[in-house]
Formats: sequence, structure tokens, C-alpha cells
Amino acid sequence: MRLWVCIALLSTVLCASAGRPAVVERIIQAGKFVRDAAGGAGDMFRAYQDMRKANYKGADKYFHARGNYDAARRGPGGAWAAKVISDARENWQSGVSGRGAEDTRLDQEANEWGRRGGDPNRYRPKGLPSKY
Repeated sequence: MRLWVCIALLSTVLCASAGRPAVVERIIQAGKFVRDAAGGAGDMFRAYQDMRKANYKGADKYFHARGNYDAARRGPGGAWAAKVISDARENWQSGVSGRGAEDTRLDQEANEWGRRGGDPNRYRPKGLPSKY
């Protein structure tokens, strides 16, 4: 009887410590990527809302960098969402806003800086309220 109890306990321990199948791991990774991407999109939207609320001249680069920075900190999904949203925004704005290629290039530089983990305060203008 003791032998069977020991075998049962050992089997339970071995099964509990066994790794998950590769398919299950991939599904979990995909779910985390999607969760990070959704959170990153939220970070980007929050930075956009703050930029609109602040309505501070010369602060757009700061908010671009901050949104990308916050999104990228979530992980690969957040960085991917930040890149897709930033690229789409710049492609759309470059044809509509009339600010020119130089402004688009500087916006993209700030986007990249934030996604690479650079401090967004590099682009913070003097006088921007501290709540941002």
C-alpha cells in the first residue's frame, strides 16, 4: 500500500512540474502580445488626450515620445502597437496638416526615441505644466 501511495505522489509531482506543450506556450505568448498591444494603444491614446488637453505649443514631440515610451514598456505587443499607430498617424498627418516633411521627420524621431526606451523629458518644453 505504501508503495502505491509513493508512486501516486511521485506521479502527481512529476505531472505538476512538467512543462506545457509548445502549442499551449505559443497561445499564451500570443495572448500576452495582444494584451500588451491593447494596453499600448491605450497608452498612445492617453498621451494624445493629454496633448490635446495641455494645448501647449511645442509639446507635441514630448507627447509623441511619452506615448511610445509608455507603450513600449509593456513589451513587444505594446512596441508594435506604438509603431503602427505612430506610422499611421504620421502618414495621415503629413498629407493633411501641411506642416511638412521636416516636422514629420522630427515627430518620427521622437516616436523612435520613446520606443527605444529614451527619456521622453528630452523633448519636454519649458513651462509645460508638471501634471503632464
